Amino acid sequence: MMVHTGDTANIDSIPLVPESGTSRRAAKLLFRIENVPFSSWHTKARVVMGSATFFDAFDALALAFVLPVLVGLWHLSPGEVGVLIAAGYLGQVIGALSFGWLAERYGRVPSVTGAVGLMSVMSVVCALSGNFQMLFLTRFVQGIGVGGEVPIAAAYINELSQAKGRGRFFILYELIFPLGLLAAAQVGSFVVPRFGWEYMFLVGGIPGLLILVFLARLPESPRWLISKGRFARAEKIIERIEASTPKRSLDRERDRDQVEQRVAHLAAGLQQQKKASWKELFSPMYRPRTLVVWVLWASSYFVANGINNWLPTLYKTVYNMPLQEALRMASLTNVLSVCAVLACALLVDRIGRRRWAVASFVLCGSLLGVLAALGATSAWSVMILASSAYAVMGTTTVLLYLYTPEIYPTRMRAIGTGLATSWLRVASATAPAIVGVVLAKEGIAAVFLMFALANVVGLIAATRMIETANRSLEDISP
Repeated sequence: MMVHTGDTANIDSIPLVPESGTSRRAAKLLFRIENVPFSSWHTKARVVMGSATFFDAFDALALAFVLPVLVGLWHLSPGEVGVLIAAGYLGQVIGALSFGWLAERYGRVPSVTGAVGLMSVMSVVCALSGNFQMLFLTRFVQGIGVGGEVPIAAAYINELSQAKGRGRFFILYELIFPLGLLAAAQVGSFVVPRFGWEYMFLVGGIPGLLILVFLARLPESPRWLISKGRFARAEKIIERIEASTPKRSLDRERDRDQVEQRVAHLAAGLQQQKKASWKELFSPMYRPRTLVVWVLWASSYFVANGINNWLPTLYKTVYNMPLQEALRMASLTNVLSVCAVLACALLVDRIGRRRWAVASFVLCGSLLGVLAALGATSAWSVMILASSAYAVMGTTTVLLYLYTPEIYPTRMRAIGTGLATSWLRVASATAPAIVGVVLAKEGIAAVFLMFALANVVGLIAATRMIETANRSLEDISP
């Protein structure tokens, strides 16, 4: 199946049905992207973009490991804790929408570079905040950058991938996000008690600024360039991808008929494409996908970020644990999450996106339901059941970064993903604030019951997902 081929000239001699020259040229370039297996070129792009995503995750969770100190230092109420957590996510809603639009208009690489720059600068500014109001404002602005980076990065990595094995390739990249959360947890449990809360933000911000140099030098997404008619620039990038490995998915001489049919199919689909518009997200074809994925983002992140952002504070305030022990126990939650996401990466192409998500909501909801029924009376019951539930749900939150770009075409992939991820920001902003209210009025068991019920909503949406495993992006979303 994987054989050496010579240069790319053979494909230009394939006779095609009479489509327009533009569609035919675009189809040939798209075929060449799909025909190169994953190589060192893909790995390099994944590592550079993954470095940005790592610090995005670090910055997103940094506040959770600062709050146990600020609660005593600034005398924060549960409601104020929830508001501070919500500030970053409110900014992320704006970032996901605005940077998603910029990525469709100006390209993936310059947009993601701008988002990381804003996120990193504001992390340093957060360290200089001296009161509740200032930290709220700086976290809000930082959230704009955090919210912009991840959906564009997800679209970019998806657009570099071929159909076969895309799930494994992408989720191994996306594994960097829970690793970033894990790093934030480990660094927070060590740095905050010893050096102070300000250093947590400096550790997240300064390396992010250094990464900008490598991000700016990444090649643009060739699929995005093709969608904009910039064929010459796209072809130069594709030639570099082809030069990175002698292997091909199809041999152009031996599999000539398959190659011809595939290129003709792509060209026919491109001819029928509409002009890009965000309104198409709500067209008869894409409206069901859009609504389902919005519910999936909202429900999964309501649970995941509600748990993860509150656990350090719960251990400290509800179970009266010493600061260092509370932070250490909270950090173990993210160790489980990394293991679960790795399993997802290895199995998701075989099991499928839909079945994995359905199972995740069932198992996570069951664990949280048991915890609520037991009354969440001890820190260890929360550690075992809530941490396991978070790890399970963490696989779906990562899976959605794979699935959402798959269900939209290139012409609206970034804006579709950005709009969908804005629902995770809304849910992530809402959940901590609601937790503060429910905790104060109803107690800790009611908090976990609320999370269990949110899984039911997600489960209903997951049953309506379309399966995208091992299908090319152009076949899934014409």
